[in-house]
Amino acid sequence: MRELPFLKPLTRLEDAKVLDPIVSRVHGVVDALLKPRALEDVLHGVPAGHPVHPAIVLVPAGTWIGAAVLDLLPGSGHASRTLIGVGVVAAAPAILTGWVDWARGRREQQRVGIVHAAANESAWVLYAASWLARARGHDTVGKALSFVGFGLVGFGGYLGGHLGYRQALGANHANAVLQRFPAGWHTLGPLDDLPEEQPVRREVAGEALYVLRRGGRIDVLSDVSTHLGESLVDGTLDDPGDASATVTTPLGSVFDIATGEVVHGPATAPAIRFTARINGDLVQVSLPRD
Repeated sequence: MRELPFLKPLTRLEDAKVLDPIVSRVHGVVDALLKPRALEDVLHGVPAGHPVHPAIVLVPAGTWIGAAVLDLLPGSGHASRTLIGVGVVAAAPAILTGWVDWARGRREQQRVGIVHAAANESAWVLYAASWLARARGHDTVGKALSFVGFGLVGFGGYLGGHLGYRQALGANHANAVLQRFPAGWHTLGPLDDLPEEQPVRREVAGEALYVLRRGGRIDVLSDVSTHLGESLVDGTLDDPGDASATVTTPLGSVFDIATGEVVHGPATAPAIRFTARINGDLVQVSLPRD
């Protein structure tokens, strides 16, 4: 089945360079507010191991869907107003986490995201106005405002799906390595070819690897960042002689080289770590599952 024709213009938002001036201005504001780093990590979902925005969005979306159903039933005005109020309050952390993830995306993701945010936050304003109207006894106006807001939430949700599933914002971009890399031990190359405390890219079984030699210790990670697939070798190595050395990717994620764990977001999934051994003069690698 082909994609519906009337949806194609929406999917082309990622190429809409006309949005770039707005994206740049908003990005500057959001970036200035993302301090301290620990707060940004929490908002990305680093402690949870995956983005928290999709989960938090369920609360306002769920309450507003419930309110829309109740608005079609007689005698449910108080319950509907309560649900709308809960959704308005719950939308605040959803909006905040959404902007944090958006600020660390690529430009084509940010173009779609800025429209996604505009739709959802316009809906938030309409729902807040709906709650006020209902509180003042203007139920008809309140219902009209909330139904328009409900339509905007649906539109914003469609764009959110495009961001998450077609553009893969927030997804683990390295997970496929686990399925592609063959079982067993594979030769990476001679030990003497690896420079001391200087990361290099090597390819094994068609997969790019990040390799760091520190004396007799060899640390090997997938060279594909879990955030947006950027190369770890193109990043910055910090404290290479330290056991807790880290690599900072071009897009700002920080990984512990020894464990692959996320030190700082925007990545939420750990880097894929390989087991390395020295067999004679050769370095061999394997996924820990083998």
